[in-house]
Amino acid sequence: MNAAVIDFLSSRKSAPIDLMTEPGPSDAEIETMIRIASRVPDHGRLAPWRFILYRGQARHEIGEMLAALAAKLEGPLPEARLAKERTRFSRAPLVIGVVSVARDDAKNIPQWEKFLSGGAAAMNLLLAANALGYGVNWITNWYSDIPEGRAILGLAPEERVIGFVHIGTFRGDIPERPRPDIAGLISDYAGPVGE
Repeated sequence: MNAAVIDFLSSRKSAPIDLMTEPGPSDAEIETMIRIASRVPDHGRLAPWRFILYRGQARHEIGEMLAALAAKLEGPLPEARLAKERTRFSRAPLVIGVVSVARDDAKNIPQWEKFLSGGAAAMNLLLAANALGYGVNWITNWYSDIPEGRAILGLAPEERVIGFVHIGTFRGDIPERPRPDIAGLISDYAGPVGE
């Protein structure tokens, strides 16, 4: 047993995005995180996901576009709401988009399996960034579910957002939040339902 790994996994927490600061990961660290993120179950070896790096000035440009889109969809918005939209991608030094890519395959692997593989890639990315010492938070948000938002973020029309992993330096303690009571999540197989 690797007690250090068990302790790490047992204590993992998401850092508040608005408290993340520079420095963000180096290019070598990003490569390590992506390599680890790609080591997931992948029926058919399709790699049905990809990663988009949002960093530097692009984060601010995306914020301006999201603020404009929100105003277009909802009408005039208060300045506080516009400011919130403008900072969606600039709070952390790096945001990595994990994107589900629909790939055709000879085995006709269900799309939900491919999407779950992408979810596993996002979780591995989160764990790798934490293991490198960074604060991390995985979110989606309103712009993930609409074609105009996905286009702003660089997704093709057939692609879907798995999540945006915000990564930065975080100093401080993250308070523990209530966790599920696992006793209520476990059952022994009792046969087919309805019999």
